[in-house]
Amino acid sequence: MLYSLFEAQHAWLTPYRYLAEVQRGWFANPFMPWAQVPLAKQLAASNDVFLRITQRYEKPEWRIENADVEVALEKPFCRLLHFTPHAARARKVPKVLLVAPLSGHHATLLRDTVRTLLPEHDVWITDWVDARIVPLATGPFHLADYVDYVREFIRLLSPDAHVISVCQPTVPVLCAIALMAEDPQAQQPRSMVMMGGPIDARKSPTAVNNLAMNRPHSWFERNVIQRVPPKYPGYMRRVYPGFLQHMGFVAMNPDRHLDAHWEYFNHLIANDDDSADRHREFYDEYNAVMDLPAEYYLDTVRAVFQDFALPKGRMFIREQLVRPQRIRATALLTIEGELDDISGNGQTEAAHLLCLNIPRERRSHYLAPRAGHYGIFSGRRWRETIYPRVRDFIRAA
Repeated sequence: MLYSLFEAQHAWLTPYRYLAEVQRGWFANPFMPWAQVPLAKQLAASNDVFLRITQRYEKPEWRIENADVEVALEKPFCRLLHFTPHAARARKVPKVLLVAPLSGHHATLLRDTVRTLLPEHDVWITDWVDARIVPLATGPFHLADYVDYVREFIRLLSPDAHVISVCQPTVPVLCAIALMAEDPQAQQPRSMVMMGGPIDARKSPTAVNNLAMNRPHSWFERNVIQRVPPKYPGYMRRVYPGFLQHMGFVAMNPDRHLDAHWEYFNHLIANDDDSADRHREFYDEYNAVMDLPAEYYLDTVRAVFQDFALPKGRMFIREQLVRPQRIRATALLTIEGELDDISGNGQTEAAHLLCLNIPRERRSHYLAPRAGHYGIFSGRRWRETIYPRVRDFIRAA
C-alpha cells in the first residue's frame, strides 16, 4: 500500500512539475521578458530546487572516460562488469573483483574507486540489479544467493584474483572466501580488502546498528517490506523500496541536506555554476536509489545486525557453517574511517580475530584519519592516502 501511495504522490505532482519547469524557463532565460522582473532569479531558483526535490533519479551512467565497460556475466540480480582501458597496458596488472554494496545505492557510487584502481589494475565490479525490475517468476534472492554469486565471480576471475569489498558486502565476501577455503578444488583469491563493513556490528554501534538492534525482526518485515506496484516488471515482488531507504539516509543528517539545498539555491542566484554543478553531481548519485529483495534484506538484518552470527561462529550458508579460521592462503587488509557513522570503528577490524590462521605478516589494518564512510572509497583521502596502501598490499600479495 505504501509503495502505491508513493507512486500516486509522484503522479499527483506531475502537473506542478510541468508548471515549475515552465516558470523556471520564464525567469531564468535572459531573453524572456519575465527574467527582467524583480526577484526573477529567486523565482527561477525556487522552481529549480522544487524540480530537483520532486524528480525521479535514474541509475547514473558510469562516465569512465578512459575505458570501455562490458557485461562479462549476467545473473538475474547482478551483472558482472569488466572495465577495459582504451590504452594498452605495458605490463600485466592484478585482477581485482570490486564487490559493490547492495544497500540502496547503485554500484556507480564506486565510480571514483574504479577510476583510481583502473590505471594499475584489471577491474571487475558487481552491478546489482534493481529488484523492482526482476520478474517475480525469477524467484527469491537470499543472503545465501549473494554468497553464491560472489563465489561464482571469484571462480570466473581465478587464478590470481584479488577481492575488494566496500561496506555491506564485507560479510558475504568473507563468508564466500571462508567456504572456498573449505573446498580443496576451489581457487582462493590472493587477497581480500575489506572497507568499512559490519563484520562485528556489536563494536562501536552507530545509529544504523541501533535501529536494527532495538527493534524485533518482525518490525522490519511489517513496516519496511512492500510489494512492487503493477507498473514495474517485478510486480508483486516483496522488496525494501528505494524511496524508504532514501528517507532513512536523509533522516540520519537532515540539517546537512537542508543546508546543502539552501546553498544550492544561493549558488543559482549568484550564478555560481561550478558550485551548482557539484551539488547536482552529488545528489544525482545520492538520490538514485534501488529496491532490495526482501529476503536478502531480512536475512541481513537478522544475521548481521541482530544475531551477530559471523563473529559468534554461528553463521550458516545453505546449512554449512562458515569458519573464517579456515582461511590461510588469502591475505587480509581491513580499512576503517575514523569518522565513519555507518560502520563504527572496530567493526571491520574484527575480521582479523576471525581469520586468525592467516599469517600475521599477511594481515594489516588501517584507520584513515578524518575520513567518513564515503571518504574511505571516494574523494581526495581515498585517492591520496588509502589507495596507495591498497595498491601496495595487493602487489605484496
